[in-house]
Amino acid sequence: QVQLVESGGGLVQAGGSLRLSCAASGRTFSSSAMGWFRQAPGKEREFVAAITWSGGSTSYTDSVKGRFTISRDNARNTVYLQMNSLKPEDTALYYCARSRNMYIVHEDLVADWGQGTQVTVSS
Repeated sequence: QVQLVESGGGLVQAGGSLRLSCAASGRTFSSSAMGWFRQAPGKEREFVAAITWSGGSTSYTDSVKGRFTISRDNARNTVYLQMNSLKPEDTALYYCARSRNMYIVHEDLVADWGQGTQVTVSS
């Protein structure tokens, strides 16, 4: 099992930026696809972004394309989510996730979840 610890959340005004980090323990990080999910109050958890084991390919949900960037540093066992041009609708608890697969991130494939970091965007 890999422990995931998120950080970097907070309160920001609309149009602002935040950078989330997810530090992983264990040796399987560098061979796993990683992803970010979020859950807003009263809503189901949704996929936000994913990155393959090597960082060679990324994917995003449509609502964050062009604003969010996922990246990883396998030497530091860390995955990042740079969030720019934040909107009030981005307000949610953001979770880091490790996939059992090297290339695909899907809720059904998640092996480990972080505890979540809160992002609040004020209008």
